[in-house]
Amino acid sequence: MNIKEIVKQPEGRRLEFKEQIPSGYKLVRIVIAFSNDAGGEIYLGVKDEPREIVGLNQDKIISLEERISNMIFNQCSPVILPEFTIVTVDKKMLLRIRIFKGNNPPYFFKSKGKEIGTYIRVGSSNRLASAEIVAELERQSANMSFDGELFFEKTLSEIDIKAFIVFFKERTGEKLNLKTLSKLCLYNEKNGKKYSTYALILLSDDPQRYRLFPYAKVECARFKGTTPGNFIDQKTIDVNIGQQAEMALNFILRHISQGTKGYDGVYRNDHWEYPINALREVVRNAIVHRDYALSGKDIKIAVFDDKIEITSPGKLMPSVDFNLMEAGQSEIRNKLIAAAFKKLGIIEQWGNGLKIISDDLKNYSEIKLEWSEPGIAFRVTFRKKNYIPENTEKTREKTREKTREKILSLLEATPYITINELAEIIGISQKGIEWQIAKLKKEKRIKRIGPAKGGHWEILINL
Repeated sequence: MNIKEIVKQPEGRRLEFKEQIPSGYKLVRIVIAFSNDAGGEIYLGVKDEPREIVGLNQDKIISLEERISNMIFNQCSPVILPEFTIVTVDKKMLLRIRIFKGNNPPYFFKSKGKEIGTYIRVGSSNRLASAEIVAELERQSANMSFDGELFFEKTLSEIDIKAFIVFFKERTGEKLNLKTLSKLCLYNEKNGKKYSTYALILLSDDPQRYRLFPYAKVECARFKGTTPGNFIDQKTIDVNIGQQAEMALNFILRHISQGTKGYDGVYRNDHWEYPINALREVVRNAIVHRDYALSGKDIKIAVFDDKIEITSPGKLMPSVDFNLMEAGQSEIRNKLIAAAFKKLGIIEQWGNGLKIISDDLKNYSEIKLEWSEPGIAFRVTFRKKNYIPENTEKTREKTREKTREKILSLLEATPYITINELAEIIGISQKGIEWQIAKLKKEKRIKRIGPAKGGHWEILINL
């Protein structure tokens, strides 16, 4: 992609534009946020509103590079090593600062310290990281995941996993014993005692799951219309996480339609309103890859007239790019949960989830996939491209045509019926009936035989 095309893009998770070098604090904050996330690029010499390449002073660009390099080195901890490139566009010079995803997060201001000097990238903004996010960055640095931490308040034998044992047997045909739990790393030993991991707590029906993870649930809603507001149906799924995906998908299926799309020989091809395999994969990923360390946040599934939204707490993992769905991408936030789900057959092989979504969408040209990061969350939207709101003229005309069809049926069955009787039966005003009658006359679908009183109606077009 050339520079002119890049400049047309909106600022986001991996991209920032500045007309001139901002204050040292602001620039370093961007660099730290990029390093703690997926990396990114800063372009100096690009005006933001309106977006325009203005360039930098050619005589000062080398000294500017040195100044920025020293600023980053002196103010950041651990050390961040950016890559600088001078780019010429239409005789105007830009400075590109490329920041790589850091291998040793969290990165922070030396002067402020880790607790109040760590920043993360949220959309196109840079935000101070909470204690929960700082802890998650530390786990990433140690190649650990939150679900692998141990729960010390009870020993393994005191955790209620009876329901999980039954579920495991149903899904795998195998008995869940200590050896299997060990292979899945769902417990560990400390000082001669066995303790369960958070992953096992989340898979269990022990009361501690509700206490430790009250938000490890899926909130489902079917809204009337295209925006949140009036509920048609609601469901809270707060069972153990192994059963959540199937229950959530069933809620969606209950609120979308299934039709027929042609025949294969004598066999009918059923065609759902939305791509089911893609929906299933997104729901599974929402549960497997959500950030369970974030308190006060649950998974939300919202079904509207024109779209389905699935929102999961936690940002998209840095190395995963939804714009490259055909590529085999895999970065796992919850390593133990993912391994357990794979054993249970809830998810398939690593790295093929986005391809499943992409392949299924190929059969649904009428559905558009969108993704976004609203705050510290990741949202996938399946949107109908050709949705017609109920209040549009096309929809109103469809309603009027249905009314005319009712009138025609009544006129054929009872030719001597009056305008008042039609209005009462159909449930619209007398003026509304008169308008529809005039329309039918104009279309030469009916005609009046005899006077207004005592005459009757004749249908000119067969129903």
